[in-house]
Amino acid sequence: MTMSENVKTSPNWKQNLSDFMQKYKVGAFFQKYTMTIALVIVTIVFASWKGKEGLILLPSNLTGLIAENAYVFVLATGMLLCILTGGNIDLSVGSVVCFTAAIGCTMMASGANMWLTVLIMLLIGLAIGTFQGFWIAKLRVPAFIATLAGMYAFRGFSNVVLNGYRVDITNQSFLQLFGNGKTSFVPDFIRQNLPGIDAAFKKDNAFLTSLIGANFVEKFNVTCMCIGLAAAIIFIVLKVRKILVQKKLGISQSIPSQIVSMVLITALVLWISFQLSCYRGFPMVLIWITLVLGLYAYITTKTAMGRHLYAVGGNEKATALSGVKTRNVYWFAYSNIGLLAGLAGILTAARAKGIDPVYGEGYEMDAIASCFIGGASAYGGTGKVSGMIIGAILMGVINKGMIIIGVDANYQKVVKGIVLLVAVMFDVLSKRQKR
Repeated sequence: MTMSENVKTSPNWKQNLSDFMQKYKVGAFFQKYTMTIALVIVTIVFASWKGKEGLILLPSNLTGLIAENAYVFVLATGMLLCILTGGNIDLSVGSVVCFTAAIGCTMMASGANMWLTVLIMLLIGLAIGTFQGFWIAKLRVPAFIATLAGMYAFRGFSNVVLNGYRVDITNQSFLQLFGNGKTSFVPDFIRQNLPGIDAAFKKDNAFLTSLIGANFVEKFNVTCMCIGLAAAIIFIVLKVRKILVQKKLGISQSIPSQIVSMVLITALVLWISFQLSCYRGFPMVLIWITLVLGLYAYITTKTAMGRHLYAVGGNEKATALSGVKTRNVYWFAYSNIGLLAGLAGILTAARAKGIDPVYGEGYEMDAIASCFIGGASAYGGTGKVSGMIIGAILMGVINKGMIIIGVDANYQKVVKGIVLLVAVMFDVLSKRQKR
């Protein structure tokens, strides 16, 4: 082939590639699932790198990953609501976590009832969020300034409550229900009440031994596996129902891609359930995380307030002209993040079996990073709970992976900063391209 012929055919290759990418929406796919792909790649890298604590995908490390990042999931859910309103954030949540935990630990140390303490911690968080929301929504103080003031104030109040010292928790019921100790797992009710299943596991089972190892056969948690199966079945039913409804309404959809995503997510749920079953079972903290994520996923997608959050972030003036009380939307967002900060305080105190004045430092940054990495726009109006989950998991995997392989704590912060910068840069470039 001569040089002139090569020049003539070269544009054809470019055109064919462009046609292929447009036909199968390759660019849109990578844009939509960039962080999911990044999560898979990062997980594979750390999964193949054995450190001082073993492989990151070991059942014990997976359980630790969930427990160590429980506060991130909870706080990032509330932070997402604030970001949706126009890229606003709450810098005070770490201090509020410490303050509510300090109040709760002090109360339980003096013999207060556990449930009364939990209720007061949640109400204090809600009251703080409502108070800060008042300044932002009604008095129009910039969210950055109002929550920065709260960050300093409630860190100081925490030190006042604790007198600069750590306060421990000895209430075993509280630790079991909200913590991460050896007993903070859903008991294996099925195996305990069905002796036949227990006997089957205790037999010399070569298949199970080769599959999960001799150390895990006798303590395999059947209840945890059943919970995972139930979750997978419910997800499949809801996904199929959604596809059928979209087809009935004539909504354009890519059924093959939805089926592939359904199969992959189902396989992931079953694999995680299996791994947890091989250790101690279903962590209690995962119940609270699931409840929060499920509730706020419903609020943001199925309720009028959820639509208002996106509308205010998209165009506040137009939303106000349509009759929506936009300032109340801000109030709602900041009240909710205060409530969730109270819950995060409960989970943090239970996991640490107490609280000291430095707890909660940097929590707000982890929550903000999880939202932006998960696809929330720095300009507001864009973001989903599902994307935030991906961002939180990615941050957790990076944290846990670097700890396992022994990366210095200072370099861990550098890596997280780079990941956050790349995620926000991707969002900015995407917005610019659309314009």
